[in-house]
Amino acid sequence: MASVATANRAELIAIANSVASEKMIDKGIVIEAMEDAIQRAAKARYGAENDIRAKLDPNTGDLRLWRVVEVVEAVDNYFTQVDLKGAEKLQKGAQIGDYIVDPLPPIEFGRIAAQAAKQVIFQKVRDAERERQYEEFKDRQGEIITGVVKRVEFGHIVVDLGRAEGVIRRDQQIPREVVRVNDRIRSLILKVVRENRGPQIFLSRAHPDFMKKLFAQEVPEIYDGIITIQAAARDPGSRAKIGVISRDSSIDPVGACVGMKGSRVQAVVQEMQGEKIDIIPWSPDIATFVVNALQPASVSRVVIDEEEERIEVVVPDDQLSLAIGRRGQNVRLASQLTGKAIDILTEADASEKRQKEFVDRSTMFERELDVDETLAQLLVAEGFTSLEEVAYVEADEIAQIEGLEELADELQSRASEALERREEANRAERIALGVDDALTTMPYLTEAMLVTLGKAGIKTLDDLADLATDELVERKRAEPRRRGEDAAARRPERSENRGGILAEYGLSDEQGNEIIMAARQHWFADEEQPAEEDADADSAQ
Repeated sequence: MASVATANRAELIAIANSVASEKMIDKGIVIEAMEDAIQRAAKARYGAENDIRAKLDPNTGDLRLWRVVEVVEAVDNYFTQVDLKGAEKLQKGAQIGDYIVDPLPPIEFGRIAAQAAKQVIFQKVRDAERERQYEEFKDRQGEIITGVVKRVEFGHIVVDLGRAEGVIRRDQQIPREVVRVNDRIRSLILKVVRENRGPQIFLSRAHPDFMKKLFAQEVPEIYDGIITIQAAARDPGSRAKIGVISRDSSIDPVGACVGMKGSRVQAVVQEMQGEKIDIIPWSPDIATFVVNALQPASVSRVVIDEEEERIEVVVPDDQLSLAIGRRGQNVRLASQLTGKAIDILTEADASEKRQKEFVDRSTMFERELDVDETLAQLLVAEGFTSLEEVAYVEADEIAQIEGLEELADELQSRASEALERREEANRAERIALGVDDALTTMPYLTEAMLVTLGKAGIKTLDDLADLATDELVERKRAEPRRRGEDAAARRPERSENRGGILAEYGLSDEQGNEIIMAARQHWFADEEQPAEEDADADSAQ
């Protein structure tokens, strides 16, 4: 192509159509890229100071090239301005202040100009292609997509999705799965991220939602919404559990997911490389759901601690290993499925624990209330666990207990005195630790809490104000375990997830935030005081 003017017009349009079709972008974007490239080449030829425009007809291929100039009385810039006399030659009736068109002749494309134009067009087309890919995939998060393995880089699988590429990172792959180039592979679109080098499409075969979507493809009742997968947990490549529920009482959710002779569940198992799947009925009653989740082990009793978000499960001695599973897999998956930490105890462990708690509480009441062993054991047997319960419960509840009819008021009085002694001891310890009295004015904080803060090195308002809410009150992250587990083996993990300083006191995030904001009030007061002093000084002057 010697020049733009002598170029084959049909060829220009054919190139634009071909690029738009191949890259699956709008033809107008390609035409715009060509016009931009021609404008840059023209500026290099006529001078970058000129305001040069190019227009390529998308139907005929005709090209118009011109520069825009302003009509002025006296010309200061010959590149962008023209006087009235010169304007009359270009456009009759031109007036001062008008912007008129000065047609330009065709330009010759040298090797450097042609290369630059080519780069401009390629860049525009690439940007348009990346934007098209992002727009196509951004709303498909959570879908299953089929692609072809293109290559494996550093353990990450790059998948050709047809119009884009996705990547299955090593931690999102099924362990021990062998994948070869050109294999067809199904995966879940985990997330789509817009980046300068193009959209990054992250895929997963290890996420629990991948298993959910596979069941939706195999089980029509799930696809239609009659059966719902309420919870799912996976140990990729080994075992998984799902909790299902049916809106139609005539349809068995477990049976529907298993299928005739296991055909439906086997299709999912094969796609997940032989991963064993336990399908259990979901229940809104957490105790029932935990019992189901621990299948195939049988459960004797379930005790729920709502404050600690833990569940204590008692199983027969011969069911302990089955409930825990190989390397703790069964209880771990059950914990993920229910969202609660699960402690597995045998009947003997549970009995020993109850006896220890009974003795400890009885001893505490005997010591703090100055009562005999029989009376202390009677309080524990009736469900009292702390001095606060004795001190603040309705007196009638104690009076109704056989043998305590005449002692209710006296027991509550002694419990209140014991709490005061405990508070005084905590106050003395807090002072000994050097915790400022200013912290006692903070909401929700008791002397016991202040002692805990002091032991953690939080002794002033500034120390407290510097904390984040999670550092102060976040609870320990629930981890499944079984009674008798080696504490030394768990110590590094527990130190990472130990929670906030006051985690044991059960404060909410809102309360923690209120405490910290109250501690920061003096910062704002300190900022306002210099401003007031400056104002006083100005008025004095």
